[in-house]
Amino acid sequence: MRSVILYLIFYLSASVTAAAERPNIIMFLIDDQNPSSIAAFGGKTYTPNLDRMAEEGMKFTSAYVSSSVCTPSRYSFLTGRYAGNSHSKMYAEAVGGVENQGYPSFNVALERDNMNVGNVLREAGYTTGFVGKFHLKSPLDFPEFYVGKDGWIEIPRDANPGAEVSAMFRHNERLMRRYLEALGFSWAKNVYPGNMSKPYSEHNAEWTTVAALEFIEENKDGPFYLHLCSTLLHGPDKSWRDSMEHPLITGEGEVKKLPEIMTPRAELLKTIEEKGFDPDSHVAGEAWIDDSLGAVMRKLEELGIDDNTLVVFAPDHGRDGKASVFSHGAAQVPMIMRWPEGIPAGQVCEELVQNIDLVPTFFDLGEAEKPEAYRIDGQSLKPLFENGTADNWRDHLYLEMGAARATITKDWSYAAVRYTKEQIAAIQNARPENLPRVMAYIGRLGIGVRGADRPGFFDEDQLYYLKNDPKEMENLASSPEQATRLKEMRELLQVDLEAIGRPFGEFIPGGNAAKPGQIDKQIEMVKQLDIQGKKVVVPESLMKNSGAVEELTIPDDKAEKKAEREARRKAREEAKAAND
Repeated sequence: MRSVILYLIFYLSASVTAAAERPNIIMFLIDDQNPSSIAAFGGKTYTPNLDRMAEEGMKFTSAYVSSSVCTPSRYSFLTGRYAGNSHSKMYAEAVGGVENQGYPSFNVALERDNMNVGNVLREAGYTTGFVGKFHLKSPLDFPEFYVGKDGWIEIPRDANPGAEVSAMFRHNERLMRRYLEALGFSWAKNVYPGNMSKPYSEHNAEWTTVAALEFIEENKDGPFYLHLCSTLLHGPDKSWRDSMEHPLITGEGEVKKLPEIMTPRAELLKTIEEKGFDPDSHVAGEAWIDDSLGAVMRKLEELGIDDNTLVVFAPDHGRDGKASVFSHGAAQVPMIMRWPEGIPAGQVCEELVQNIDLVPTFFDLGEAEKPEAYRIDGQSLKPLFENGTADNWRDHLYLEMGAARATITKDWSYAAVRYTKEQIAAIQNARPENLPRVMAYIGRLGIGVRGADRPGFFDEDQLYYLKNDPKEMENLASSPEQATRLKEMRELLQVDLEAIGRPFGEFIPGGNAAKPGQIDKQIEMVKQLDIQGKKVVVPESLMKNSGAVEELTIPDDKAEKKAEREARRKAREEAKAAND
C-alpha cells in the first residue's frame, strides 16, 4: 500500500511539474506590415524591441500568410487551416456548398464548433485570452448576438462623437467579450470588432497593451495563451501619427484616462528624432507598435516568467500588394519568435513557413489534444526551433485570395486567376472603368487592386522567378524556356487544390468553375487603364471601341453594407424562428 501511495505522489508531482513546464504563449498579431518596417529585417526605422527579439530568438525570412487581407488571414491564425476550408454559415452563404468554387475574402468567420486555438488550449488546461482586433464576427453563425437590447448596435458612420456614441461603442465592445467567450476563450477585453470605425477611428496602442498586461498579471502562474491583436499598422502612414494626438480615443469610445504603461508619446517622438528619423514619418507608427511589444516583454521579465514564454510577432499580411497572391508586399511577412528556454538565441530560419503552422505549433507545445473532427492544414514549427532547419521540410506553400490561387517555392511563384461563370459574365459586360473592380481578385476597387502596379496582375497565369525578380514584375508564364517549370508549378498547385476539395477553373472542374481564355479582350483592356487607388482613368480610345454595356453593380462600399444588412436580417429571422 505504501508503495502505491508513493507512486501516486510521484506521478502527481511529475504531472504538475510537466504542466508547469508547458510554455506560456503570446501571439502578437499586428496589421499591414512589410519586412522593411523592421530594422532587424533591414528597414530604416526605429524598432529596438523587435530587434532584440530577433537577436535573442529566431527570425523567419521565408514566412508567409495564406491570404493577404485581414479576415481570411486572421481566420488561419486562429484555426491553423486555410480560410477556403471554412465551414462557417457566413462562408457557405457567400460561395455556396463545396460543389462551387471557393472565394476566400472578407466572408469567413469562426465556426460554432469552437475548433480554434482559444478553445482547444483552454480545454488542455491553458487560460486563453483575446485582446484587440477580431474582424471575424458573423450574424449568421452567432445570431443571438444581433437581437434584443443586448445585441449588436449598428453605429452610423456620420454619428457625432460624444457620450451617447461612446456608450454605443462601449456596448459593442462588451458584446465582443461575450462573443469571444462563446467561441471558447477564457477571457477577452479591449476588443475591436473589426477595423476602427468613425467617429472614433484613431489607433490607441496603449488601450490594447493595458489589457494584455492585465491578462498576463492575472495569469502569471500559467500556463496561458494570449492572442494580442493591435490595429497598427492599418491605414496610411499619416493616420498613425495623427492618432498619437488623440490619447483618449479607444475601441470603447472616449475614456477619461489610461494607465501609463508605455513610453509617453511625446517622449517616444523625441527619441525617434534623436535617432535621426522624422517623427512625422512612417517611423512613428512602427516605433509605437514596437513600444507596445516592449511593454509586454518588460512585464514578462518583471513577473519572472520571461524564459518560459514563447512570444510570436507577425503581421496578418503586407501593405503594398494586399488582396493579391504576390510575395512582395502581400503574402510574405516578417515573423520573429523568442522563447529563451526553447529557441537558441540568434537563429535565422529560411524554411518556408506559414500562418497555418502556428496553431499546430501551439497545440504541440501545449500538449493539447486536437479533436478528431478538427481540420488543420499546417504543421508544427517545433522541429525548426533548434537551428532553423528540419529534415524533409515542405518544398512549397499554397496561397488563396478570392479568384486567385498560388504555389510558392523558395525560388519560384506560380499564380492562377480563375473567375467563376458568374464573374466572367460580369467582366464581359463591364464598361472599361468598371473592369479593375470586377477583375480584382476580391471584387473590390482600391484594396482589391493594390497589386496592379505589377504588369502581370490581371493575367490568368503568372510565373515569377523570385531570385532574380523578387518584386514579381516579369511574368514568365508564356516563355517557351519556362514551359517545364510552369508545368511543375501547376502540378504542385493541383495537389493543394485537390486537398482543398473544391472546384477551381480547369484544375478541378465542376460547379460554377470556368475555364480560362474567355476574357482575353478584357485583360488587354484593363492593362491600358491608369489605376490609382479608387480612381480609374480610361483612355479615350477604349471608351469609343470597347462595345461593352453598363455594368449594373452597386459600388463596393454600398454592396458590402447591403450584404451586411441582408445577413443581419437573416440572422434576426433565424433567431426569431429558434425562439418561437
